[in-house]
Amino acid sequence: MNAADFGPLLVSYDDVARAAERIAGHAHRTPVLTSRNVNERTGASVFFKCENLQRMGAFKFRGAFNALSQLTPEARANGVLAYSSGNHAQAVALAGKLLDVRATIVMPQDAPGVKLEATRDYGAEVITYDPNAVVRETFAACLAAERGLAVIPPYDHPHVAAGQGTCAKELLEETGPLDILLAPCGGGGLLSGCAVAASGLAPQCRVIGVEPEAGDDATRTFRTRTLQSVRNPDTIADGARTPSLGKVTLPLVMRYVSDMLTVSDAELLKTMFFLWERMKILVEPTGALAAAAVLEGKFAAQGARVGVILSGGNVDLRWAARQLS
Repeated sequence: MNAADFGPLLVSYDDVARAAERIAGHAHRTPVLTSRNVNERTGASVFFKCENLQRMGAFKFRGAFNALSQLTPEARANGVLAYSSGNHAQAVALAGKLLDVRATIVMPQDAPGVKLEATRDYGAEVITYDPNAVVRETFAACLAAERGLAVIPPYDHPHVAAGQGTCAKELLEETGPLDILLAPCGGGGLLSGCAVAASGLAPQCRVIGVEPEAGDDATRTFRTRTLQSVRNPDTIADGARTPSLGKVTLPLVMRYVSDMLTVSDAELLKTMFFLWERMKILVEPTGALAAAAVLEGKFAAQGARVGVILSGGNVDLRWAARQLS
């Protein structure tokens, strides 16, 4: 199948560029860090885009603010609903607070406590559900219909994906053309947005998505060229526990992404603690996916200029302490 067979491409580089204009002055232009230790270990020049230092602690703020800022006046007045295990929840809650849009967030009961607390602190109403008994998309759709709320999905929306792509735009503007760009992949919003951004700024750059082994639906989709899914994968990368790529993200991934890789939870933990100890930056498990692919030698990096998106830093420190015991 050709990429066009998966559906229309609903996000262009121009969409990413316009999103960058909308979020300017609201989202942080996060730093790009390097590490001599990492470069010596990998034989590459590695550039880390630190979205763990973004507002509310993750790249998700970019897409949420871009989406909410384009709501109609009626939709703004009614409010929005989002469903998320944590980072998108916080992002919509914060964007809603800044734009004076009431936010209702549907979250699983087992979402990290730090993310539940932060979402409430941003002023959102949080409604929890049992992920083993409820399909969150169905539950959220019913609730939104009852209350007349606009749904802001975590990844499968063109405004969300375009907003997420702004982090790769910033990275490439700072580093110049890269040979390889790695981004974590859950539902594909960040990966597809970054791939679109790279297509406009560095067409020769190979964009690679990285998933947890237990949630490898996008990797299987990429290999088989048939949409694959997974239900509630058992992985510490809670931000990547998505069922499948979406109608918006699937065509973009199949058109602009060069490869997909997976890493184990053990490799994620090892990488996360390495980033804490050696680079002095707090990164959550999902946020370490792309870095793990580099540090665990999942692809040939020797001599390459490699960009890595560190997608988030909302760590439950009590959970992390238990992993060290």
